[in-house]
Amino acid sequence: MPEGDGYDYKIEAKAYTASSSGASVSPAESPDQELYHSKSWWTTYVFSQDAKYIGIQYFCAATAIAVLGLVLSVLMRVQLAYPGLNVLDPSTYYQAITMHGMIMVIFFLTALFLGGFGNFLIPLMCGARDMVFPYVNMMSFWIFLLSLLVLVASYLVPGGPTGAGWTLYPPQVITAGTPGNLWGLVLMLVSIVLFVVGFTMGGLNYVITVLQARTRGMTLMRMPLSVWGIFVATIIALLAFPALLVGGLMLLLDTVLGTSFYMPAIIATSNFGNEVSTEGGSPLLFQHLFWFFGHPEVYIVALPAFGIVSDLISVHARRNIFGYRMMVWAIIAIAALSFIVWAHHMYIAGFTPWFGFFFASTTLMIAIPTGIKMYNWLLTLWRGNIRFTVPMLFALAFFITFLNGGLTGMFMGNVGTDIALSDTYFVVAHFHFTIGIAPVLVVFGAVYHWFPLATGRMLDEGLGKIHFWITFVGAYMIYFPMHYQGLQGVPRRYFEMYNSSQASSSGLNEFITIVTIVVALSQLIFFYNIINSARAGKKAKKNPWDANSLEWQTPEMPPKHGNWGRTLPVVYRWPYDFNVPGASKDYIPQNVSPSQVRGAKAERT
Repeated sequence: MPEGDGYDYKIEAKAYTASSSGASVSPAESPDQELYHSKSWWTTYVFSQDAKYIGIQYFCAATAIAVLGLVLSVLMRVQLAYPGLNVLDPSTYYQAITMHGMIMVIFFLTALFLGGFGNFLIPLMCGARDMVFPYVNMMSFWIFLLSLLVLVASYLVPGGPTGAGWTLYPPQVITAGTPGNLWGLVLMLVSIVLFVVGFTMGGLNYVITVLQARTRGMTLMRMPLSVWGIFVATIIALLAFPALLVGGLMLLLDTVLGTSFYMPAIIATSNFGNEVSTEGGSPLLFQHLFWFFGHPEVYIVALPAFGIVSDLISVHARRNIFGYRMMVWAIIAIAALSFIVWAHHMYIAGFTPWFGFFFASTTLMIAIPTGIKMYNWLLTLWRGNIRFTVPMLFALAFFITFLNGGLTGMFMGNVGTDIALSDTYFVVAHFHFTIGIAPVLVVFGAVYHWFPLATGRMLDEGLGKIHFWITFVGAYMIYFPMHYQGLQGVPRRYFEMYNSSQASSSGLNEFITIVTIVVALSQLIFFYNIINSARAGKKAKKNPWDANSLEWQTPEMPPKHGNWGRTLPVVYRWPYDFNVPGASKDYIPQNVSPSQVRGAKAERT
């Protein structure tokens, strides 16, 4: 974003009705909104209001906190494999579990998909100049960064971070004996509150930009599936995060003021040195609030991943996405169903079996739209001109991994098997396949795909493939054996296995730990590739993947401030016109008018 670029760019809000058939594109537009221009280096690159830079800031901050989460996971694995080394004592082990889970699920993946890819891709893919509220967008990032600093600061307070597990279940999380049950818990809850506030500011931006700032001709049914995934996931988050916010605030009041929203009458707790007797709160209330957020959170992460994978597969297989409208409605159906499956996390909480029947049924129902997406990806690949680029390899790896995670989810969604497998390593393996490894594979694929757009340079293909194979094969060597451990009955959250009935799995723990260290170290290849390629990588040609979506059609690459120069693009088609009969090339960008490809027999969208 050059300083003083001299252009009088404006944000043009969408205010017209266009036929979904694309027969005509209305020239009508609403009054323009002025676009902010930076005045200094600080307002250009640090306190930036440009969505592209904000997206990169989100990416860097989320990746930095993820490195901490990764280090914690390695330390936990070393403790499990070699308990005699005493790498972690019981308290620090449980603190590591809590911080690792909260960091990876909320502060890394949610922030990266919605804040990172949402900011970077939505304006470019929708043909907008920027988000509709740039200043609010900037503030959302800085509040997110503040939430990270508060979270990490819990290591500096007496008692350290909370060690109650990432689900923060009361009464354990508050009562004496739990590590970090005072200041550590307070800082954890404050960081969550700040995160939700920051996300809400950003999330409203994403939704309004998609609905109101699309360029002319960009109907909803012409948007790339990446935008659809981020858009619907943001709506889920705006509806689900209030439950986490309210639940966290009430837990904060129980901790600081001695209220009793969750604390049963039988519990007496030490509140900052003062003995407090509770008056009959409900621990189950917190579980319901947490999981009413918690299961939609799975799809807050998964839906953007679904959309990005759809675009990666289509571009790198040179095939139009199979069943585009079906894919859109599957995303919407998954979003709706995600709000009525939360209690399958609570089968062992002791509620009536009829609730178990209901939530087991809805859990199986949500597999239907997810299965539709799986079949459609497979049919998109069928007879495609597949290019095994690094982004395509990561997309295919996601397909396999999420399928495996979904199949093991069938065991967790059934009441009988879930009760038997609950709190074993089977749950750890299922959860990490579904919401850990699979989305991270998409993150890597997306970075390799859009890195040229962000920097104007290509990542090294050879290093990328080395990074892919170590990460993909290593992930399976880590988590496949955990399914076996779970079926053996090995419990999760035990800080050492010696002198227990599960000692027979100690050799397997050593194997898993060695692979974990190798996979963790292999991520240095990725970071080296990023840094070295950004400085001295091969310069990318414009639209290096021969894609159709608008982000690759900007006048300059990387896109400048305002994205589109003096004139916004006009969209005439969907972003999946690949290998159209009669066309001179195997792709037709969205902003190519029918008059420019008269011989092409493109599908009307």
